[in-house]
Amino acid sequence: MRLYPPKKPAPESHRHVLTLLEKGRIIQAKNDGKSITEIGKELTIPTSTVDAFLLRYKRRQSAENLLHSGRPRKTSAREDRHIIHTALINTKVTNSVLRDITNQELSVSTVRRRLREDGIQKWRAVKRALLTKHHAKQRLEWARQWEHLTTDDWKRVIWSDESRIQKDSDGAVVWVFRHQNKQEKYNPRNVRGKSKGGGISQMIWGCFAGAKLGPIVFVDGTINSDVYTSILQQNLLPFLDALVADGLIAPIFQQDNATSHVSNKTRDWFKIAMKEHDYIVMEWPPNSPDLNPIEHLWAHLKLELNRQYPETKDLKGGPQAVKRVLRERLTKIWWDIGQDVLMRLVESMPERVQAVIDADGWYTNK
Repeated sequence: MRLYPPKKPAPESHRHVLTLLEKGRIIQAKNDGKSITEIGKELTIPTSTVDAFLLRYKRRQSAENLLHSGRPRKTSAREDRHIIHTALINTKVTNSVLRDITNQELSVSTVRRRLREDGIQKWRAVKRALLTKHHAKQRLEWARQWEHLTTDDWKRVIWSDESRIQKDSDGAVVWVFRHQNKQEKYNPRNVRGKSKGGGISQMIWGCFAGAKLGPIVFVDGTINSDVYTSILQQNLLPFLDALVADGLIAPIFQQDNATSHVSNKTRDWFKIAMKEHDYIVMEWPPNSPDLNPIEHLWAHLKLELNRQYPETKDLKGGPQAVKRVLRERLTKIWWDIGQDVLMRLVESMPERVQAVIDADGWYTNK
């Protein structure tokens, strides 16, 4: 059963019932000098519940509830903590598997209730490029290097990337145990590494700088060093020259660390091109699509392809025929992207950089 957070407050008869673990967290937070509002936000507990508990605790000098009639609780506070701790370590197991590995003689519904009492539900795992400690360190170093740039500075960057657009999409979903907060949402154990789906698809390359959209290029086959440098020669350099003619000063070209981007042949091409066209190439941290705003344009293309042309996923014919239709539709969607969309992406860069610093180089919500 998939559980979703309620869209509106629950009625008074179903108000939040605090677990012993939550009570302990509230008391500790209060002792640390945090306000009721801060405690409620941090623990995702209504402030009215926090306030009421602290008043009762002060009056009774005890965190225990008064005795009440009803069926005895099947688990102790220690067993509850064990279930919660195990769920937060083994986030991707099912409720039934969680019950088995905690060695509890309980029903699945009881296990589910204990998790819900602590605010833990099954959530869809976010997809992110997989990171290692070394990757996180490099991402943090990159953020420290560029954190001084203003929005106007980021307008000098030509953002680029490739993407593979499928006629359909991968519908597989992974669900994980976690609380409803960003810290656990982007915890590495709760992030789903992106995987490549099947089906007919079209590879594209594109770029933009500031509020100006660059060319979209359709590629067949593998992008090796020869193909990549040809794309740059025929598309990047004319776009770069046009930007400089319009007044862009000291342009910076961004690319990720794909093999064809950092090969010796490509590096040799850049040495010549940078001298002739007076620009630099930004060193890019590994596995960092969340730092590249052009990723949002790929998401925009896929969303609009599905919205404007929902029949695309059912296109019949051979690969070339399907790709021809994909190219026509993607070209129209690409050139319909407004300047306001591009500027919002550029203006998001200081926040993206700060998010990496705040996360010590690990996953962000960008």
